[in-house]
Amino acid sequence: MTKQTLTGAPLHPAVDVYVKDVADGKLDRREFLVRTTALGVTSAAAYGLLGLQQPAQAGGHAQQGGTMRMQMEVRALKDIRATDWTQMAFVYAGWLEYLVEYNSDGSFEPMLLESWEVNDDATVYTLNVRQGVKWNNGDDFTAEDVARVITDWCDTAAEGNSMAGRMSSLVDADTGVAIEGAIEVTGSHQVTLNLPKSDITLIAGMADYPAAIYHSGFDGENPLNDQVGTGPYLSEMHEVGVKSVLVRNEGHDWWGYDAGKGAFLDRIEYIDYGTDPSAWVAAAAADEIDMTYETVGDFVEVFNGIGYEESAVASAATIVIRPNQEAEVDGMKPYADVRVRRAIAMAVDNAVCLELGYANQGEEARNVHVGPMHPEWADVPRIEYDPEGALALLTEAGMADFEMEIFSIDDDWRKNTTDAVAAQLRDAGFNVKRTVIPGSTFWNDWTDYSFSSTNWNHRPLGTQVLGLAYRSGEAWNEFAYSNPEFDALLDEANSIADADARREVMMKIQQVLTDDAVTIQPYWRTVYRHAKPGFVGWDMHIAYLPQIYKIGVAA
Repeated sequence: MTKQTLTGAPLHPAVDVYVKDVADGKLDRREFLVRTTALGVTSAAAYGLLGLQQPAQAGGHAQQGGTMRMQMEVRALKDIRATDWTQMAFVYAGWLEYLVEYNSDGSFEPMLLESWEVNDDATVYTLNVRQGVKWNNGDDFTAEDVARVITDWCDTAAEGNSMAGRMSSLVDADTGVAIEGAIEVTGSHQVTLNLPKSDITLIAGMADYPAAIYHSGFDGENPLNDQVGTGPYLSEMHEVGVKSVLVRNEGHDWWGYDAGKGAFLDRIEYIDYGTDPSAWVAAAAADEIDMTYETVGDFVEVFNGIGYEESAVASAATIVIRPNQEAEVDGMKPYADVRVRRAIAMAVDNAVCLELGYANQGEEARNVHVGPMHPEWADVPRIEYDPEGALALLTEAGMADFEMEIFSIDDDWRKNTTDAVAAQLRDAGFNVKRTVIPGSTFWNDWTDYSFSSTNWNHRPLGTQVLGLAYRSGEAWNEFAYSNPEFDALLDEANSIADADARREVMMKIQQVLTDDAVTIQPYWRTVYRHAKPGFVGWDMHIAYLPQIYKIGVAA
């Protein structure tokens, strides 16, 4: 009989609750898979609990060998914990791997972990490290490596370290480092995490793209400097803004070969054609690329028209057009006044942003960065669209004559959406200046602009992005938002497994974000990728995660 959990242990008691929640319409299939597999239920068993059969993996139809050329921005790499764009991870994922893998169907599967168990109240996680894995320099991969990296993740003093937010339940608030005794090596291939409070998000955090596992010799600066890893590829070249190439590491006996994981390709090329999608189409027409990293807006139909295959998935990927509450402009902090922020929200119709910014290829959102795809989402109305009232409120705040400068990158949908916001603000009577910046410059200081737009990836749990982006003091908190009530409610929500009880807390969280008018978050995106016929395993990932080992040339 196929075991129901990764370790063969009994099902976690919360699983029965989740099965009932699906039957009652409180959870959809993806969220059920997220929650149950995070508790150590196997993917096959999770599907079986719903009366379904796990879909077959397309990668089984790939042949060994070949080259794949992907259009993708090639960015400078940095401390892995500070990685802030998935394009960076697509490069180092050649030789750096993850403890856990998150799939587009919502399931979590073990990677450098063999299995894990979670106790009833999610305060003790037992991580069983995969045996027989070696670093490509010949060192054994052990529990000490896992404990070391998780400890590093908890270091809030490391510049740009967003992993500290994902591991917040392991962090001592007074010292800013891991709680003493929280990360315990309990065997040569076992690590036990002892949490002071319940946290159902840890496994999901370990699967996010900055969570790659690096060797003890990593210098903390650039993973290209010393490419010691457990994965099947190495970097042959990396020229920012031009091209990055991975080649198979013939001298490394990768553990995934025996596990049937793939790594079919001999060579992977990422080629940077800039941010204008028309240049990507030209590259495809000239047979210079095999697939896109992502296809956006009206160019989805263009790629369909030239015979490329389409992969699409509805997601919680989005854009925020946000004021920075701590930003100083002409000696003052204009966006610290909630009346100014509320006026901005009242002046913008999110449906217009979706139409003009993303060709209606998504769903309208409500400015709180949690949506119906998250089971704890609550039906809290947004601030009412009222451009006349918006100008009156801005005038009341004494800011009617203030010039708002709104920044964005120079690409397609992000620029267009930001243009739509600026136009609506102007229509409402606001004084607005638009500044468009090349991507090579924009991303260097993306958290520091006074008023700008940024894209955010899908996260499987509703509270995940709230912890990364809105909790006080987090590295990715580009809003400079700080509200102790919000922080306390977020901690409470992360400790609750039951969807109904969690939704009660989420209702309060969404209301706080609405009242504080933190951002314009206008829509949820369907995300797309295109490839020319002849490749398998390349499907668009719901969260852009770099599952490059699955891609191959069709057999």
